[in-house]
Amino acid sequence: MAQLSLFSAEARPVRLADLAGLLCGPGQIARFGTGETARLSIVLPDADRAPAVRAAAAATGIRLEPAAAEDGAPTLRTAFRCDLVGLAQLWTRGATKAVPEHFQLDGPLLRLWALAAGRADERGGYLLLLDPDVPGTHQPLVAAATRAGISPARVGPADREWELGGPALRISGARRMQRLVELVGPPPERVPAAAWPRYWGRNGA
Repeated sequence: MAQLSLFSAEARPVRLADLAGLLCGPGQIARFGTGETARLSIVLPDADRAPAVRAAAAATGIRLEPAAAEDGAPTLRTAFRCDLVGLAQLWTRGATKAVPEHFQLDGPLLRLWALAAGRADERGGYLLLLDPDVPGTHQPLVAAATRAGISPARVGPADREWELGGPALRISGARRMQRLVELVGPPPERVPAAAWPRYWGRNGA
């Protein structure tokens, strides 16, 4: 039996701070009024993800509900809550989303990111979608992923993957894919296995 990594999703219980995994992707967090409450929201690539994302958030004590979006995109959001203010303080500079300094990615964070905004690509790798509206978050997340042992390439406008989902981090190669699978753990219920990171071995990854 493989030794459980200290950084894997199964190494510790989930906690509210793990909702930052949603902010690594297209999630947004905003404070209201004097800043005593905050709301978390995320636009999903497809509606089929919503049940699993809601269940993962509920495990942290946070309730996400479907919300109407002007363009009809599947969207989840919380109510304005006092207990989200700390997360908002960490992830914003002024009114703009920003990755906290020295941000560390671990299994629970990556698991939520994959749930909300991850998918396998056509070449045996895995894509973690980035926030297209806040490009300043992209390079810090490249650095965080590299520190976590899954050094990614950044998908840009010249890449085919961009046409399918916009900017993303692409993890590929046997060693990095194996590390990603160890970190995120097995696919949760109601998430197709094809949408979850999978390690095929050195000849397949």
